[in-house]
Amino acid sequence: MSTAEKQPASTAPAEAVSIESTSAPADNAGTPAAPVATEAQKAPEATGLPADRETKEDTIEADPIAQLWTLAKAAGHPEIWGVTLADPESHVPTRIILQKYLNANDGDLAKAREQLTKTLEWRAKMKPLELTKKVFSKAKFDGLGYVTKYTQEASTEPAGKEVFTWNIYGGVKSVDETFGKLEEFLEWRVALMELALQELDISSATKPITADYDSYKIFQVHDYKSISFLRQSPQVKAASTETIKVFAQNYPELLKEKFFVNVPAIMGFVYTFMKLFVAPKTIKKFHPMSNGGNLALEFGESKVPCLGEKLPARYGGKGAALEEQGQQTRLK
Repeated sequence: MSTAEKQPASTAPAEAVSIESTSAPADNAGTPAAPVATEAQKAPEATGLPADRETKEDTIEADPIAQLWTLAKAAGHPEIWGVTLADPESHVPTRIILQKYLNANDGDLAKAREQLTKTLEWRAKMKPLELTKKVFSKAKFDGLGYVTKYTQEASTEPAGKEVFTWNIYGGVKSVDETFGKLEEFLEWRVALMELALQELDISSATKPITADYDSYKIFQVHDYKSISFLRQSPQVKAASTETIKVFAQNYPELLKEKFFVNVPAIMGFVYTFMKLFVAPKTIKKFHPMSNGGNLALEFGESKVPCLGEKLPARYGGKGAALEEQGQQTRLK
């Protein structure tokens, strides 16, 4: 998908380091000749369908968003990322989500349909929204994941805010406890992502996205302070592999940039592992940093004005500690 008093975890998960037309021929004058109408085109009633219905079906066939919506309606699961899906012609949040599936597959409709189908099936089975209300073990997950939101008054983004997820893998007290039960770890990681999506609030969006413009994305920070990369336990490898697969499949085009802070140079092997599952254009959004205290400098005035100073002090900002300003999953 932190403190010297805690025993360093033996490794970090790789996820932590780591979504027809034809032209008429031209006539002799160089002007495209008008296509010859078929009998059905001359007389719509010959098909047994009203002319307006034929027009609507032609529109659906030509519009990939409409085709994805037809698929979603038939899937039996009405929700993605907290958005109750509706007709994208009039419902901007649904159009945004469907466009993300197209963007993730470079406009390939067949691949977008396949990915969307799998996401709908997964969400119907996993019930991610219910996981945001689930209470997880404080002993296993306390201090390991946070969500923060920063309002940007001068932002040019429609939402006027920036959402971060923070994974503090240096805070792992016991690899066996945190990663030992794969299903439990995955549920916790998904719950954290869903909390971030609630803050992103696509359901209130009023401006559609395109293949080239998309402001509804999330920053991710993975902190490896006190982590040893010399070996990986079987539990961590299993958790890493499954998390990468689940997030790549079910949360496409949601990553704005990912920062890996307090990492040693030896972690290069992790990127090799990530490339097996993550698209090259996503890998380009990854930024490894040896000193987490320089993170705030990455958000200069040219990128996101005044954002850096709002980050926690240990990451070079002037804001409160993550423990104070961040939201965690429910813990007991």
